Amino acid sequence: MTQGWQKLRAELSLWRVGAIPGLTVITGVVVLRFFGFLQPLELMVFDGFLRSRPAEPIDERIVIVGITDDDIHRIGTYPIPDRDLSTIIQRVQSYQPNVIGLDFLRDVSVPPGRDALLKALQSPNLIAIEKALPEQGGFSVAAPPSLPAERIGFSDVLPDRDGRVRRWLLGASTPKKQYRFSLALQLARSYLSDQGLSLENGVRDRAAMRFSQTELTRFQPNFGSYVGEDAGGNQILLHPRAGRNPFRRVSWQDIQSGSVNPDWIRGRIVLIGLTAVSVKYDVVNSNAIPSPIAGLVNGVEMHAHATSQILSAALDDRPLLHVWSDEWEYSWIIAWGLVGIGLGRFARSPSRILFGVAAACLGLIGSAFGAILIGWWIPLVPAAMVLVLNGAGLAAATFYRYEQNLRERLRDRQAVIDHMFTTIHNGPLQTLAKMLREVQMQDDSSQQRALLPELQHLNQELRTVYEVIQREALEQETSLQLDSNAALDLQAPLHTILYEVYLRTMERELPYFQTIRTRIVKFEPMSDRGLSLSLKRSLCRFLEEALCNVGKYAINTTRITVICAEENGKQVIRVVDNGKTHNDEQSHSAGMGTQQAKTLARQLRGTFQRLPNEPTGMRCELSWVVRKFWF
Repeated sequence: MTQGWQKLRAELSLWRVGAIPGLTVITGVVVLRFFGFLQPLELMVFDGFLRSRPAEPIDERIVIVGITDDDIHRIGTYPIPDRDLSTIIQRVQSYQPNVIGLDFLRDVSVPPGRDALLKALQSPNLIAIEKALPEQGGFSVAAPPSLPAERIGFSDVLPDRDGRVRRWLLGASTPKKQYRFSLALQLARSYLSDQGLSLENGVRDRAAMRFSQTELTRFQPNFGSYVGEDAGGNQILLHPRAGRNPFRRVSWQDIQSGSVNPDWIRGRIVLIGLTAVSVKYDVVNSNAIPSPIAGLVNGVEMHAHATSQILSAALDDRPLLHVWSDEWEYSWIIAWGLVGIGLGRFARSPSRILFGVAAACLGLIGSAFGAILIGWWIPLVPAAMVLVLNGAGLAAATFYRYEQNLRERLRDRQAVIDHMFTTIHNGPLQTLAKMLREVQMQDDSSQQRALLPELQHLNQELRTVYEVIQREALEQETSLQLDSNAALDLQAPLHTILYEVYLRTMERELPYFQTIRTRIVKFEPMSDRGLSLSLKRSLCRFLEEALCNVGKYAINTTRITVICAEENGKQVIRVVDNGKTHNDEQSHSAGMGTQQAKTLARQLRGTFQRLPNEPTGMRCELSWVVRKFWF
């Protein structure tokens, strides 16, 4: 119980230390969003999501009759004269539409044909437009005279600060305190009334508008990613129909020539407006709607999108765009920030952190895009920021921490090496040198002959340790130092490195290398997948150790077999000799070298064997299976 509590306290301590930078990032992003600094980025992503949706079927209820550049060229003048507008209206009326929306301002006459236009405007199913809200110059534009209020809709739009239109005004009070409806709402209201649906106040929000059970969600100052936006009047977030051809389009020439299928217009909503590319005054900026001229959409098409949104919500259950409450949005952002912190805590490795961050980002983007498809706008930019900054930032910190730890380990190792180097040089080697001199100076030749070989053997052993320490001092993280020659590059193929280890080791002046007459050598390509540089170094040390044991302890060996290859799906390093076993070799088999070999086998999830060879000699073998990765 005490040990578990200590682990829990240690884990909480790690989280407390590691989470402070992450929580700082989360707090900073939340503050930026709260004050609206992230709004431009979020709106850009919002536009991109809307533009990237799969195409929806054409809304057959709406037809756009566009005045094209060819029509203007044929008429010979612009603005379109009243006479030609009246002719267009009369021709469209002949197809028996449900309602006509005329997207042309006509508060003043454009001769000739004023009387003919006023007569055409008297049709009870025609709705004309006005500019009800004063623009920057303080001017509004009235509707054609003698039209009742129920057959007038304003065409005013509310661009965001970047000039893009993302909201649609359904109703507003004019400076004269008269409440007016937009053209889109008037058209939808007229069409839905024939379906038995009337315009009412909302239930959840009394200030909202409603058709039967469909309540048009009213835009608020802090709606979604908007911060402190103007929510005057009755606005909704525009949810345009997806695709490059959301509505059927015909030109004035098509109407005039009679090449239009009457069923396209009969009982439909017809919007008459300008679609000519050469005339730019009746266009709006929108990046959410694909168009021939990027970012520019004809005003008549925007009216069609707003009308279609209302009709589709009321009749087809097509979702309106909704947002979470502020509490849920900020909880969502904080949660993704904690995910980034968690990746840094549990992934540990920088590569794993970056992989986790990439996977989490894909999941976040997929979730946000999927939410748009079902009518929900959820925060993406701030959530992605806290995820990436915390995740990638922790990855960078892990890189830095790894480098610092590596430097510290190298310093500590160098300090130990220096200490051992000094201790061996100034201690045993000096003492041994003195003993050798004294023995050589003695007159008793029999004692000299008995003691001198042992002292020379001890001298060789100590100097071997001395050489190992020297190599360790020269060795780098990506290299292996076997002798005074150039270091081996551990990033080379495994069998290449092992063969070089074999060549350099066999060149050493070890006593029983001199008696070898037959060498059976096999080095074939071996898979090093999943092997770190540290493991590759350990494999090289294993082969070096196995060969040196033969040179030191295999008495009178005449044959050595060295195999480094793949056998039966396993990677194998095998050294076999036919020498006589030395007493020192028996003690060595249970010593430090064997323990290191067993540890290496466990790390590789393989096996290590050190067994007598028949009839004489030893067999030293390490084998392992290459790890498989399924990602």
